[in-house]
Amino acid sequence: MKHKSISLILTCILLSAAFPGCAKKQEPENPSETASSSSSEEGSKLQPFSPPVSFEAVTLEGDSITSDIFSESRLTMINVWATYCNPCLNEMPGLGELASDYAPEDFCLIGIISDVPEGSGQQELDQAKELVEATGADYTHLLLSESLYNSLLADVSAVPTTFFADKDGKILDIVIGAMEKDAWKEKIDALLEEL
Repeated sequence: MKHKSISLILTCILLSAAFPGCAKKQEPENPSETASSSSSEEGSKLQPFSPPVSFEAVTLEGDSITSDIFSESRLTMINVWATYCNPCLNEMPGLGELASDYAPEDFCLIGIISDVPEGSGQQELDQAKELVEATGADYTHLLLSESLYNSLLADVSAVPTTFFADKDGKILDIVIGAMEKDAWKEKIDALLEEL
């Protein structure tokens, strides 16, 4: 039953991400629960707009991890990517560099492989590992789990999508689409300054 749930989730994500360049951001039903483009305005303090993210997942290496990882850093960047997504793969070398540019108590970077769920076969796992190695994305990558989907990915309609969370796991900002390393660094520095 659990495998069927993961398969259903995977199918939903693949269908919703099939045309990431054409994805439209839908108007929020409740503005307090979605990203605000004004979250980084000069002089404002960041206001989380969601309940804390809570999840259990397995890393690409098979280690168990929970949302407790957020408490280890002031800011966590969660990059949702897919093995078929060229913009995702193109930005991963820069993300790999960013992961080591900051002190761990300040910043942590996590990848979520949206098209490789827990329980995937060895071929899918090997492909994801090869892509991570080839892009130099030397940071923690999580396999899609039901709790990750329910708490974070249910509304993701394109990859890459990147979330920023505080030490309590509350989402501070969301970016849809890929960016260059310097643009990510500017965003990270601005968010850290406001925390």
